[in-house]
Amino acid sequence: MTQDQGSTFDAFRHAESLVAQRRPLDALVALGPVLDAEPDAPSVHLLAGRAYLGSAQLRRAETAFLRVLELDPTDHYARFALGKTLQRQSRLTEAQTQLRIAVAMNPLPEYQEALGEVNARIAVDRDR
Repeated sequence: MTQDQGSTFDAFRHAESLVAQRRPLDALVALGPVLDAEPDAPSVHLLAGRAYLGSAQLRRAETAFLRVLELDPTDHYARFALGKTLQRQSRLTEAQTQLRIAVAMNPLPEYQEALGEVNARIAVDRDR
């Protein structure tokens, strides 16, 4: 590993730690050079998406998760996170689609619960 690769890896790990500490804006600052160095790394865009979502930058989160799916269409977590991002934007039908795909790919309880929430909200809105 070269010095640049090591510093990029360290910056990524630091940004990960900041997201875990619920410091998404600091994480985005730390992630900036990593995004420049690794523009085609799904993991980098996924972390950026999580930080954007954590800081309520929903359009940017959406763009980051879409980039992950462009690079790796099999990433079920990116589908889930995109669904949650769309849900927070009240784009329920789009959220439902992404969450259904995530559940089909990996039926984790967290994914199923999110899909259930969206389905219930759609049903309530339809009955109004």
